Amino acid sequence: MSFLDAREHGSKPGSGFVSQQQEAIDRRERLRRLALETIDLSKDPYFMRNHLGQYECRLCLTLHTNEGNYLAHTQGKRHQQNLAKRAAREAAEKPVAPAPQRRVAIKKTVRIGRPGYRVTKQFDAETGTRGLLFQIEYPEIEEGTKPRHRVMSSYEQRKEPWSKEWQYLLFAAEPYEVIAFKLPSYEVEKHPEKLFTHWDPDNKVYSLQLPFKAPAPGAPSSRPTPAAGPPQQLPPPPQFGMPPPQQRFGGPPPPQHFGGPPPQQHFGGPPPPQFGRPPPPYPMRM
Repeated sequence: MSFLDAREHGSKPGSGFVSQQQEAIDRRERLRRLALETIDLSKDPYFMRNHLGQYECRLCLTLHTNEGNYLAHTQGKRHQQNLAKRAAREAAEKPVAPAPQRRVAIKKTVRIGRPGYRVTKQFDAETGTRGLLFQIEYPEIEEGTKPRHRVMSSYEQRKEPWSKEWQYLLFAAEPYEVIAFKLPSYEVEKHPEKLFTHWDPDNKVYSLQLPFKAPAPGAPSSRPTPAAGPPQQLPPPPQFGMPPPQQRFGGPPPPQHFGGPPPQQHFGGPPPPQFGRPPPPYPMRM
């Protein structure tokens, strides 16, 4: 190595020592050659050639004189950091795909009819609250299953017109049909000491106590009111003391006399009795 070459490499003549700057230059040159052999620039989304014949990195917004210089830039720290930032931002903005839902096989059960039930009205005189006690009998319920219940609003059903004044209480158990009870839209008291369920596995009876909250004083009642209509006319009162008019077929009806006694008719016998007065006594033969 000559003196001038040694001075250029930052080492003394004849020492054979290579500086860190020269090592970095040699490393970049090796990476550039390796990148030219292995990387296809036509598939790089950030590689662009402008109208001046220069090469640009659209990720880092840098200019390069040749392809080798651009490839050396792609192996540098700045380009790698920008790639990591872009990947993290795309991952954060990418919508999370919903987890695949498992399809549960629909169990086909032959329904055997409706269960028997008993409903008891309850009233607490101290608090003025009301409630209902439901007892549903499931003698043929499947083994290992338990009846279920649910309170459903009127807007969830499709059997009757929607109305905010009513709600429905449903009971279900296999293999029986689902039964429902139509209840007024009172607020249900959900305190565990008042609202409770019990399943008797021996007698196969499912019990539910459904209490309602007492309405606030002065609050309007939520019970349905009948629709207002025109007043109905009462029938006329019956008339006492006069017989109903007799209908004659084939002729005009008999005349009616109001305000005085009816005319007496004699057909060879005693006159007919007058209504409203006692009949005259007849002579008796001894």
